[in-house]
Amino acid sequence: MVAVRLLILLICFGCLNCSPALAERRVALVIGNSAYQKVPRLINPTSDAEALAALFKAAQFESVDSKSDLSATELRRTLREFASKARDADIAVVYYAGHGIELDGNNFLVPVDATLETDSDVLDEAVSIERVLFAVEPAKRLRLVILDACRDNPFVKTMKRTVASRGIGRGLAKVEPMTPNTLIAFAAKAGSTASDGDSQNSPFAAALVKHLARPGLDVRRALGFVRDDVLKSTGNRQEPYVYGSLGGEDAPLVPANVPALPQASSHSDPQAAIRRDYELALQLARRDGWEAFLSQYPDGFYANLARGQLNKIAADEERSVAAEKARIAEQERARLAEQGAKAAELAKAIAAAKAAEEARVTAERANRIAQEKVATAEAARLAAEKASDNSGQPSNKERSRQRSGSTVSMRATPESERTQERQGAKRLSCTQVLSRCRVSCGGPDCGSTVCVGRHQECMRTGCWWGKRFSGCGVIKQ
Repeated sequence: MVAVRLLILLICFGCLNCSPALAERRVALVIGNSAYQKVPRLINPTSDAEALAALFKAAQFESVDSKSDLSATELRRTLREFASKARDADIAVVYYAGHGIELDGNNFLVPVDATLETDSDVLDEAVSIERVLFAVEPAKRLRLVILDACRDNPFVKTMKRTVASRGIGRGLAKVEPMTPNTLIAFAAKAGSTASDGDSQNSPFAAALVKHLARPGLDVRRALGFVRDDVLKSTGNRQEPYVYGSLGGEDAPLVPANVPALPQASSHSDPQAAIRRDYELALQLARRDGWEAFLSQYPDGFYANLARGQLNKIAADEERSVAAEKARIAEQERARLAEQGAKAAELAKAIAAAKAAEEARVTAERANRIAQEKVATAEAARLAAEKASDNSGQPSNKERSRQRSGSTVSMRATPESERTQERQGAKRLSCTQVLSRCRVSCGGPDCGSTVCVGRHQECMRTGCWWGKRFSGCGVIKQ
């Protein structure tokens, strides 16, 4: 049943092995701005952008550029570079998550280094929506801009007006694109704000991941389903809205004629099926996908990698919660200070804000460590699989050495086993460890992912004293 569920997810997210000969050339730019320097950090944009980037990659877009926490200069340069890619494209998509601002009926994206002390600073420090439309304009058939930027903007509360009559609206302003076959999707209707929600992704981003890349589904219908999901999940408080128009023909982001997933034969390597499902869960990049994978494959090398991915998601969720608590505590402290609260009450609020900030920093550090561990493991996994593809599959005898639940499944030669006994309580140098990885590791079941990761750790922190080492120089569990 879980395998069936994974296959359904594969179909829904356009993760099938599309033919490279697809007629249309599709390109996407994904931007997530979270780490604002002058106002509190946003919780979800970075993870929302990661989810959308994974979606477009799974949908076999020819080019997917994913950027995060861009300054004004970086944002303008990124749009300029993307415009050159859109020149030869049939479909061009830009997704932006972060702060946006409306000034006198014009919409702007807010880079992370913006100060916006006065309303006139918007023109210099922010990037207009027209600049984004200019970047997608060269696309031949469909131009799609998705703005998850309708949040309650903290810059507005402190911004000085240079002209009293100048309007700074709530959310974003309605926009009508001048170029044909262009759609602009807002996370919330013009003049209203969007919710970040209480999970890893905003309601809008979660609905986009669910519907946008369904094979053969017209983009207007997909965005209609997104609207329905967001209205339902927010109790009708947030209504996404689409501006612009297309012609009478369907305009799906993913073609309907996607070839079926090839079925593995009964004589094929079982690791190939596990690897395929692992890569599917990796493209999905959600907790439910990894849990589905682990329920089907609870033990072994890929299961340990999947648990690392779950740890990464949990660390990111804890970071988001800690950041929100720190923001609330700081707001309460500022409110009490502004109102001239009693010294004891203010001191309590200061202590709470300090504790919340320390918790946020700790959660940030833990999240960074989890991200680095997963990145190291993934880079090494790909290297190991490439080596396996070049060297061929291991024999059944070698594959039988894999131990369920171990950190590494090793293919050691008798000589390496004897060396292991001799070196059991001796210091292994980094060179020896790397050498053992090269000599003893081979094939998808060896676990050279761990070898590479341990070697990198060794180079950073110094060499280890031995307990009982495997042939790859990795401490046995």
